[in-house]
Amino acid sequence: MAWRVLGLFDFLRSTTKMLAVAHKSDRQEFILYLKLVLMGLATAGTLGFIVQFIGSILKVSG
Repeated sequence: MAWRVLGLFDFLRSTTKMLAVAHKSDRQEFILYLKLVLMGLATAGTLGFIVQFIGSILKVSG
């Protein structure tokens, strides 16, 4: 009964279904995902740097 309240049974069932469908990616797919993740990190880092840089310029001049 407590399992149903916590939703643990549903979580375990959906996890089992997901693992049955999942597959290990090959090297080419892994490289693609790696490039996408690195591009996202670079974009977020660049945007953070620009915001920090503009903030420091406004702080000095204002």
